[in-house]
Amino acid sequence: MPTNSDLSRPVRVRFAPSPTGDLHVGNIRTALFDWAYARHTGGTFIFRIEDTDRERVTDEYIAAAIDTLKWLGLDWDEGPEKGGEYGPYLQSQRLDIYAKWAQTFLDNGDAYHCYCTSEELEAVREAQKKANIAPGYDGKCREISAANLERYKSEGRKPVVRMRMPEGSTTFVDSIRGEVTFDHNFVPDFVLVRADGSPLYTLAVAVDDVMMKVTHVLRGEDLLSSTPRQIRVYQAMGVSAADYPIFAHLPFVMGQDNAKLSKRNGEVSIAWYRDRGFLPEAICNYLALLGWSPGDDVENISMKELTELFTVERVHSSPARFDMKKLEAINGDKIRGLDLAELLKRTTPFLIKDGIITGTPAELEVVATALPIIQERIATLAEVSQMLKFLFVAKFEIDPEEAPKISDPQSQSVLVKTAEVLTGLAPWNHESIEAKLRSALIEEMGLKPRIAFGAVRIAVTGSHISPPLFESMELLGSERSLTRIKAAISK
Repeated sequence: MPTNSDLSRPVRVRFAPSPTGDLHVGNIRTALFDWAYARHTGGTFIFRIEDTDRERVTDEYIAAAIDTLKWLGLDWDEGPEKGGEYGPYLQSQRLDIYAKWAQTFLDNGDAYHCYCTSEELEAVREAQKKANIAPGYDGKCREISAANLERYKSEGRKPVVRMRMPEGSTTFVDSIRGEVTFDHNFVPDFVLVRADGSPLYTLAVAVDDVMMKVTHVLRGEDLLSSTPRQIRVYQAMGVSAADYPIFAHLPFVMGQDNAKLSKRNGEVSIAWYRDRGFLPEAICNYLALLGWSPGDDVENISMKELTELFTVERVHSSPARFDMKKLEAINGDKIRGLDLAELLKRTTPFLIKDGIITGTPAELEVVATALPIIQERIATLAEVSQMLKFLFVAKFEIDPEEAPKISDPQSQSVLVKTAEVLTGLAPWNHESIEAKLRSALIEEMGLKPRIAFGAVRIAVTGSHISPPLFESMELLGSERSLTRIKAAISK
């Protein structure tokens, strides 16, 4: 039985999603681990699309999956847009291959036609439930008399193809969980091909893994129970045990409520994170830490470091917990690590999408000047629009929720004093602005900085959330700053 240390064959791993929607956290962590393992071992990363369910897996979702992997930097060696020796890499283009193998299994007696109706199968399940027997197919059609076969055909029944499970058990070594055994009493004969001739997952995935010479299968723990079925298909294909792929089932990702991560308790598509300004390198960094550790409490790693450090042996078997705050912290660290040119390149699309700028050279020059003063303060790129919109609005208005905060007598007195001491100030820069306001508001009026500067911030930027106040006023200029302050007084 091969083990996780068996690297006698060139490593070939695959990421094989069935994109019925945008790829999510669990999908991408699997893809990341497969990619990292391939790059660490000098192996091949295969990207395969499981799209036999054409009603749910649309061309749009397939295109989105391809785009997501590209955005994350998870480049594949074989797959869509690249091709490869063992293609095609869309299962919908491999239906003839699955049909051929299904017929081979029928011819060899490894599989058989099953004519049971859904009503009959449900009746069996109910009887098993009442008898406290493990539910599963009872093997009724393993042997069909000629008379029954004729009757089934005359009734117009269309059969499925079932794999015949032998007595006994299946044992394999999982690289993360060690030796795993499944008693075949709990793995009944399973369907390979639907009545309409379309293949099921268990047939297609096993055939593809063999024909694409996949050596290692890294995938989610939820697919652990399908492994004995896949091994049964390998056996029927004539594959020796030494040539089976080596399995590694990744731990579940849990939400903060200790339930398996889902949309209800935190999981959303990778597209959601992308739209909200998370960097691809931050997403990969964080997802790598969900169930794997580079050691020495290292948390901030680059993609290059991940490929150097990743081994299956360091993947934990216990569930990992998704923590949005930690992802935001890592994302903030990655943002702070960007140089100005790269930060400008990445934030500009958000500012244009939000209608803050149109992208003119003059606007970009202002943005480039402003970015250094907010780079330390933002956790996502999407926050830049909120931070900088005060610089570009044609008609400035204070946020209605913020306006009451500067209408009290003390705030009004602060604004009056601010307008007084800043009128005619030269040079107009953040150093001189700060010196004037500290002298007038802190020393003369005896106010605490939070009280003194809070009112000015809202008057000038429209919100209590903004870049540093004095730098903001320098960027805004004396005329616009004083106009806004005086307008807040008049109101």
